[in-house]
Amino acid sequence: METAIIFEPYSQKGLTLKNRIVMAPMTRSRSANPGNVATELTALYYKQRASAGLIITEGTFISKEAVGVVNVPGIYSQDQINGWKLTTEAVHGEGGKIFAQLWHTGAYSHPDLHDGKKPLAPSGFNPEQQVYTAKGFKPSEAPQPMTIKDIKRTVADFKQAALNAFEAGFDGVELHGANGYLLQQFFSKNSNHREDEYGGSVENRARILFDILDELKEVVDMKRVAVRLNPSLNGIMGVLVDDETKVLYNYIVNRLNEYGLAYIHLIEPFTDVSAIPDAIQKVAKHFREIYKGTIIINRAFTKKTANQVLNDGDANLVSFGVPFIANPDLVERFKTDAALNQPDQTTFYTPGEKGYTDYPVLNDNK
Repeated sequence: METAIIFEPYSQKGLTLKNRIVMAPMTRSRSANPGNVATELTALYYKQRASAGLIITEGTFISKEAVGVVNVPGIYSQDQINGWKLTTEAVHGEGGKIFAQLWHTGAYSHPDLHDGKKPLAPSGFNPEQQVYTAKGFKPSEAPQPMTIKDIKRTVADFKQAALNAFEAGFDGVELHGANGYLLQQFFSKNSNHREDEYGGSVENRARILFDILDELKEVVDMKRVAVRLNPSLNGIMGVLVDDETKVLYNYIVNRLNEYGLAYIHLIEPFTDVSAIPDAIQKVAKHFREIYKGTIIINRAFTKKTANQVLNDGDANLVSFGVPFIANPDLVERFKTDAALNQPDQTTFYTPGEKGYTDYPVLNDNK
């Protein structure tokens, strides 16, 4: 009989969870208000899903400069802090735990989102993506390369956003270093053409992440800080696996051991990278040999494959994305082997409750 390890509690370094099922961060674009504030509707959405061992919010912007998608909640103003308090109180009221994902999209943005100014990024590399603006999707443009002053300000913005998150009542914060956004743009050779201390060598390209962590270390408990990485991202968001990708991520993850983090959140390959010699094929298995702390693994897991990766010891927790959109009671459905609702993709990023808080649960009379 299958060992349902995903339902077992988990506790390490102060991270105490009622099960090993994590709700992954997913942009939903429901903060269609002048201040980009998380609302009571946001709070209801996360409250409905609080049976997860841990919820990680959608990426929340650390500053106005960080914005790369319309209608996404930020965490840089007092109104935004107050808005997020509604969510943390709702989740805690259900006995849940919730981390805020701190986000800067870098080159993945558009001048329309910055009063006509180019978005800031490590270099002038255009990721050639469609960007969701108030006037619909528009093609990305070449960004403005960051000065050292810009980088230092961004590091300070991450620090302040973390402090804001704790003021809002979050149990922790996750730095978004994955999926082709600002931090990964620094990591990747093809998007980082700098010739100063933030470009060139592996150590230099990873520097901004450790600058942020070193700043956070001065003001918060690092057992409440986490990092998300996507080491095998290739051909998406302009990021390519190169001859130093494995060396770079080995360096990053090994150094992360020094910080006593809540966890690292890793993603298995989005695309087939089997023909790329330097790509990491099995991300959880690879980094389990390097990282001594808690690993969350993500990417299209089912109940069965989640149990398998946990029983194999390659990860401690498994995060689920899209299944949580349509199944607020995903944990209960897994427990009872109930059928899963199918998500309506046309409402993933549209305002309002449709496709957000109106999915049925197993017992609607509860």
